[in-house]
Amino acid sequence: MKVLLLGSGGREHALAWKMAQSDQLEKLYVAPGNAGTAEIAGSPDLAVNDFVGIAEFIAKEGIELLVVGPEDPLVGGIRDFLEADGRFANLMIIGPGKSGARLEGSKDFAKEFMLRHHIPTAAYRTITAEKLEEGRAFLRGLTPPYVLKADGLAAGKGVLILDTLQEAERELEEMLAGKFGKASSRVVIEEYLSGIEISVFALTDGTYYKVLGSAKDYKRIGEGDTGLNTGGMGAVSPVPFADEAFNHKVEERIIAPTVNGLKADGIDYKGFLFFGLMNCGGEPKVIEYNVRMGDPETEVVMPRISSDLLRLFEATARGTLSEAAFETDPRSCVTVMLVAGGYPENYRKGDTIQIGNTGECLVFQAGTKRIGEKVVTNGGRVMAVGSYGKTIREALEEAYRGVSQIGFQGNYFRKDVGQDLMKFTER
Repeated sequence: MKVLLLGSGGREHALAWKMAQSDQLEKLYVAPGNAGTAEIAGSPDLAVNDFVGIAEFIAKEGIELLVVGPEDPLVGGIRDFLEADGRFANLMIIGPGKSGARLEGSKDFAKEFMLRHHIPTAAYRTITAEKLEEGRAFLRGLTPPYVLKADGLAAGKGVLILDTLQEAERELEEMLAGKFGKASSRVVIEEYLSGIEISVFALTDGTYYKVLGSAKDYKRIGEGDTGLNTGGMGAVSPVPFADEAFNHKVEERIIAPTVNGLKADGIDYKGFLFFGLMNCGGEPKVIEYNVRMGDPETEVVMPRISSDLLRLFEATARGTLSEAAFETDPRSCVTVMLVAGGYPENYRKGDTIQIGNTGECLVFQAGTKRIGEKVVTNGGRVMAVGSYGKTIREALEEAYRGVSQIGFQGNYFRKDVGQDLMKFTER
């Protein structure tokens, strides 16, 4: 099978690494890719939103399967664009069309979907500039902290959690005035949910689904979950507090109703579903949907899948996922992200990366590129270094040994990934 994967981060390196293990693979391309994916796949110079260029490449190279890594091309309608082209009647695509991608592309659409299909989530109100006073009144009826979300995609920056009503009212006004551009022309105000966050991932063919696993990621730049939000500083899978009873609630109350709801609404959805959840005293509630895998969660979920990923993708595309074999590795898997100094604000690029003996660690590259014989930094999040272990603690010890073998100017990583999970029974 000839496969094209869109994206350039650690998520895409992990997906490419897993697909490369399949005996079904004939040729793999990752566009635009990074220095890590270039070691196992071709790297066509294609931007993920260059739909015309992607279509021509698919036609020229005889691509049979397209896997869409990031959200932008999905929300932009790459599936619809390719399906409208008669040349691609037999092309298999992993990723929803524009209608399904609204689950991530519009917070308001997602909340209405959850309300319509009785999926547990926080109380909310969607506000436009014309309804500013209604928004202020809704805020006054909430208990702090206050949650404001830009309705559209805002590069991970459109969610604010504010401690005081004064801050919330000011930020609401600024968001509606264009703080996040068009993405915040509508703002979703939400009730704050107290608990522990967990991400759960599924693959669906529109009728059936496979639960790929759970993960907990670490968004803040500073230890102890302090400082600015980032794209993710590390992750752990599986999540130890997600026991059989909790997982059953997630499937029964959230995953199955979501898949069934999409089908009932006439949305043909084939691809990943990412459920951002809050564990509220043992009761799961949805914080957000994403329509692709997360990053760095992919770097811990993919290594725990024992089954052939390409066979799972083919079954997803053909609507036969219920017949596909699926198994996971019982071990824990963790990953620690190395980032450039200054990230998530201004950071350097072009620094040479030295990689020593990382042993059995899984090293997934993200913000990297190759210049001659050197691999250099090319983004804020540079590399994810991970490991398996019988317990989270064992996996972390090995991962941090791997981290110590990688260096570049100003590199930074959190030293407390997974520490908050030690109070739970280790797996």
